[in-house]
Amino acid sequence: MNETDLNFKLLSPRFICNKNEFRIVKKIMVRPKMLAFGAIPVIVALLISIPLITKPDIPFSAANPNDTIEIEYTKHQLKKVSYGVTEREGAKKTEVLLIKNNGETKYTVTKEGYSQPEKRTELSEEKIRKLTALIKETGFIAIPSESFPVMNNVTDYQKSNVKVTLNGQVKQIHWPEQNATEKFIPPIITMIESQLDQIVVQISE
Repeated sequence: MNETDLNFKLLSPRFICNKNEFRIVKKIMVRPKMLAFGAIPVIVALLISIPLITKPDIPFSAANPNDTIEIEYTKHQLKKVSYGVTEREGAKKTEVLLIKNNGETKYTVTKEGYSQPEKRTELSEEKIRKLTALIKETGFIAIPSESFPVMNNVTDYQKSNVKVTLNGQVKQIHWPEQNATEKFIPPIITMIESQLDQIVVQISE
């Protein structure tokens, strides 16, 4: 093959490549498309959830005055203890946040088996509507039930649970922190977690 033919091949591969070469090129082109389609659910969840949380003028179109909601959010700081051939998980700290539809909110903490004085507050109607809109817009109630196994080498980790009752429909999800599991925690769950953690911080101050 002379230099002219080589240059032509480099500049015009679609015309002179053989069938095997075409198959290789086709596979290379298809893989990015497959990756892009796989990322669509995550991107959609982020596009829906982030504006609801970060915008100061949060749209409440998804929530209406007739909605009723109750949220129970629990966080456990767990530690695995080995007893020879068996293992047991113990809670170093447990936090429970209970939010009722009227805004009444209760926060309790148990450390090393000892209960701390509970704290109570009342969330504004705007805050309740924001949480309701977030849960409805993201489709949280419709999330498929899924387990997130903790990796064997993890001994200290946080495990969370949220139970949402929205207009009589109940959804409960358990998940560990992302560093403790090989499975991906959906953004919808972490968005709800972030909002509830903010409330916990406000009550604790």
